[in-house]
Amino acid sequence: MSDRLKAYARAGVDVDLGNSVKAGIPALVKKAHRPEVLGKIGGFGGLFSAKFPKMKDPVLVASIDGVGTKLKVAVLMNRHDTIGEDLVNHCVNDIAVLGAEPLFFLDYMASERLEPHRFKQLITGMIRGCKKAGCALIGGETAQMPGIYHGSDYDLVGTIVGVVDRAKIIDGKSIRPGDVVIGLPSSGLHTNGYSLAREILFNQLGYRIEARADGLRGSLGEELLRTHTLYLPQIRKVRAEVTIKGIAHITGGGLMDNIPRVLPNGVDAEIELGSWPVPPLLSLLASASRIHNEELHQVFNMGVGMVFIVAAKDAARTAALTKGKIIGKIMKGNRKVVLREAVKGSAKK
Repeated sequence: MSDRLKAYARAGVDVDLGNSVKAGIPALVKKAHRPEVLGKIGGFGGLFSAKFPKMKDPVLVASIDGVGTKLKVAVLMNRHDTIGEDLVNHCVNDIAVLGAEPLFFLDYMASERLEPHRFKQLITGMIRGCKKAGCALIGGETAQMPGIYHGSDYDLVGTIVGVVDRAKIIDGKSIRPGDVVIGLPSSGLHTNGYSLAREILFNQLGYRIEARADGLRGSLGEELLRTHTLYLPQIRKVRAEVTIKGIAHITGGGLMDNIPRVLPNGVDAEIELGSWPVPPLLSLLASASRIHNEELHQVFNMGVGMVFIVAAKDAARTAALTKGKIIGKIMKGNRKVVLREAVKGSAKK
């Protein structure tokens, strides 16, 4: 067996190294634990006790996603401590928009060869994200795949499972004309639009990863690696006081494609441009991209990472609770987003 492992290592897959690195995971994972978790990390499957005594009709909610070509920036910076948290936050947000509470998370990492330092950074970030969201990291897969991945490239994918009481699902069905759209601020690009952002910044404008542009708090690399915001706390806070009719996580597809996912038939979302502050990095990308507004707001989040739709009477309170902005309203239409230029002299809320 020893000779076989050595031959496998010569072929690019070091099983002994993998086992050695993964041996430290159980101690780390204790920081992202829930009492429902049964068994230990390292089995063929993660065990979770599915008992929800406080819910009348529990519904499981699941989602899977990655962080896209933001990984390229992490490789350029040789910094991977934020990427794991990005992944967890993105996945948690995707189920939180339905009113779900996260239960457990699983990850998949694949690369040409296992790099222990990078592996530990990624795991630590995921554990940090799970701890903040209150979910458990119960398993994962680490694959060494020479011939598929090359050099420092790697991929990272996560799966989240949560639960919501059927009667409390946020599904957008009650959205009506006259309702108000609240935009919650993003921390930056989050985990979408990086292919175009890298093309603009590094190829078209000729910036280097360590460059500092006007208005940015840090280098381009630091700005591009800002952690994807976790919106679960805001959702919990608002739901305690206000009925949220619909929530959209502004990921790939931007405002243009994500808001319609929660709209019922017969309505549009009219968004007023200029009604919220656009972060400097996104302003730089917008000015340099020379693309139409519709595409700009389809590729990038443009400073809005999540959208709440509430009744007009609840709009001011929702904005105050989330530090968000009133960015639009619901009109009669056909499940589309309509961008409107701000009227000169109009008051911004």
